[in-house]
Amino acid sequence: MHVNKVHSVKTIDRVARELGESVDWLHEVTEEMDAEDGVIWVYGDTDDGVMAFTDFGIETLTDLIEMHRKNPTILERRYARK
Repeated sequence: MHVNKVHSVKTIDRVARELGESVDWLHEVTEEMDAEDGVIWVYGDTDDGVMAFTDFGIETLTDLIEMHRKNPTILERRYARK
């Protein structure tokens, strides 16, 4: 039987504030992440969801931020392919 070890998540707004990053920029960076990377969508009473991260997701996101800081053309190349 699978045991879920996630006891809490943090919303993208909170993570952005804690990391000193823009929410909009983090949305762009997180396009590379999947549920296996620790990112999930949380839904309430409305159809609007909010992105949230497990502790592992925040670690993954921090690694992606570092990669994007070292090579800012990653997003430019992604948009050029679209």
